[in-house]
Amino acid sequence: MTRMPELRLTCWLPAAAILLAGTALAAGPPPASVVVTEVQPEKFADRLEALGTTSANESVELTATVTETISAVHFDDSDRVEAGKVLVEMTSGEEHAQLEEARATVNEARRQYERIRSLEAKGTAAKSVLDERKREWETARARLSAIESRLADRLIKAPFAGLLGLRDISVGALVRPGDLITTLDDDSVMKLDFPVPGTMLGAVKPGLEVIATSRAVPGQEFQGTVKSVDSRIDPVTRSVRVRAILPNPERLLKPGMLLQVILLNNPRQALIVPEEALIPTGKKHFVYLIDTADNNKAIRREIRIGGRVPGKVEVIDGLQAGDKIVSQGTLKVRPGQPVKIIAIDDGSRTLAEILRAIPDSSK
Repeated sequence: MTRMPELRLTCWLPAAAILLAGTALAAGPPPASVVVTEVQPEKFADRLEALGTTSANESVELTATVTETISAVHFDDSDRVEAGKVLVEMTSGEEHAQLEEARATVNEARRQYERIRSLEAKGTAAKSVLDERKREWETARARLSAIESRLADRLIKAPFAGLLGLRDISVGALVRPGDLITTLDDDSVMKLDFPVPGTMLGAVKPGLEVIATSRAVPGQEFQGTVKSVDSRIDPVTRSVRVRAILPNPERLLKPGMLLQVILLNNPRQALIVPEEALIPTGKKHFVYLIDTADNNKAIRREIRIGGRVPGKVEVIDGLQAGDKIVSQGTLKVRPGQPVKIIAIDDGSRTLAEILRAIPDSSK
C-alpha cells in the first residue's frame, strides 16, 4: 500500500503587519466619547411640595340692601368693571321727589339763617332767634343726607375693580335684602392657600418664594411669595395653613383652582451637577472628574451630595467651581483612562439637541 506524501500549508505574514497588530494591542481601546459639564454655582433651594387652592385678592357677593324692583341693569355676565361703576338701579321715584323737597327746605333754611344773622349783627333780632334758625338749617341738611343715603341704597355699585360673575337678576324683578345679584372678584392678584406640615413651621416664613403649576394651564409656572402663616395648627392633620400671593397679570388663574405648589426654602448658592453624572455605589456617590492637564484623563472622585431637584443634585463636598465632569457616557469611562470630549453641556440645550450638533465623525 503506497503512503501518500504529507502536505503542510504555511501562512507567511509580512513582518510589518505583525508589528502593526502588536502596536494596536499595546495601545488599547480608543478613548471613550463623552459629554462633559462644567461645575458652576447656581441658585438652589430646598423644595417642599403641596397642593393649594386659589382665591381672589378681593371677593364679594353683591346683594340688595332694600326691598325694591329693578329698574335698570348696566352689566352682563363676566364683564370687567372699574371701581364705582353703577351695576344695578332700583325704582327710586319717591326718593327723588323727597330729595328735591329736602334740597328746597335746606336752601330756605339757609336763607332764613343768613337773614336773621344779619339782623342780629345790627341788634334788631334776638340771639335765641338766630340759634333757632341755625338749628332748623342743620336739621334740614341732616334730612337731606338721609334721603341721599336712601337713594344710594338703590344703586348697586362695584366696590372695587374686577371681574363680574353671572347675572342673576333681570329688569322688573323684585329683590329683597340678601338676594344675590352677582359676584365680583379682583383677580389681578391671587391668594394661594396650602397646608404645610407642622414640623416645617420654623422654616416657613413670609417672603419665601413659591412656584405653582396647574393642569388647567399646562406649561405655565406662576411665581409668588409667602405672605403669611396661620396662627394655628390643625389638630387633626397637624398641618398649618400658609398663604402666598401670586401676581396674575394675564388673568390665567381663577378663584377655586387647584395648584401644585413648590415652596422654595433656604435659598442659597450651591454647586450643582446633572443627576446623570452621579455614579452611586452603596451609600456613596462618585463622579468622573476630567483632568484637562493630563490628556483629559478621567479621575473617579467621591462627592457628598445635598438636596435634589428634578435632573440636578447639590454637591456639598468633593468638587470646586470650574471642574469638568462627565455628564453623559459614564458607562464607557474607565478610571485613569483618557476620554474624548465631544460636547460641553452648559444646560441651555437638551441632550437630543447636543447630539444632533455633534458631527458624525466625532460620535
